Amino acid sequence: MSYVSHSKPLPAPVEVDAFELAVEILPQPDETTCGPTCLHAVYRYWGENEALTSVIERNRRLEHGGTFAVFLACDALRKGYAATIYTYNLMVFDPTWFTGELDIAERLQQQREFKSDYRLRHATQGYLEFLDRGGKLRFVDLTSELMHGVLRQRRPILTGLSATYLYRAARGYGPEDTPDDVRGLPVGHFVIIAGYNAQRRTVLVVDPYQPTPYGPSHYYWISVDRVVGAILLGIVTHDANLLVIHPPPPGSPKQELLAESAP
Repeated sequence: MSYVSHSKPLPAPVEVDAFELAVEILPQPDETTCGPTCLHAVYRYWGENEALTSVIERNRRLEHGGTFAVFLACDALRKGYAATIYTYNLMVFDPTWFTGELDIAERLQQQREFKSDYRLRHATQGYLEFLDRGGKLRFVDLTSELMHGVLRQRRPILTGLSATYLYRAARGYGPEDTPDDVRGLPVGHFVIIAGYNAQRRTVLVVDPYQPTPYGPSHYYWISVDRVVGAILLGIVTHDANLLVIHPPPPGSPKQELLAESAP
């Protein structure tokens, strides 16, 4: 495993209304590894050269395949990165938890005592580690301005969303998510948002899946409104979030961890 020291100043914010970040992604090896494949692309964006297989093997998988964004975030935190999750998942978080000085970790633990859903319990375990490791949670309106603001800081956005809505495709049935409009269920997915065009109101999606309804490329521009809807509908598959991973500020303990771990 290789790490990169980020002691140099980070690039200045983008000052134009149409831009894209240099995010390179590999094809996901199977139907359930979109999350680690996106995480690997983010690590590469920040200068790492770890093998995709290592990221996949290290990340936690759910019983029926796939993962949660919070598990990806915890992996980044363990490596010394800073991580922020903008959540829209009301299956896990109550909106009132973000209106005062409530201890969200305590609320998550209390909620776990009353709810037995296995996905919720796994997500709760992940969020407790995320918070313990210094991850930041945000609950704000999901708007194009929010995404534009993050991207202007040259930070790609890893997001858990509804592939069914993003692609406007048939729902998936069975372990391979075979298209089936009658028996199928909504399918979740991970992609990266890596560009913005204010005039056209589009974002650049970096997608590990091939092919998509938008062609054979891993990169396509699509309406920001479609993406916002897909992210919010990610709640159906227990995600619905933006995950922003980036090197910590120079001089911070996390930055020193990255530097010490560099080859």
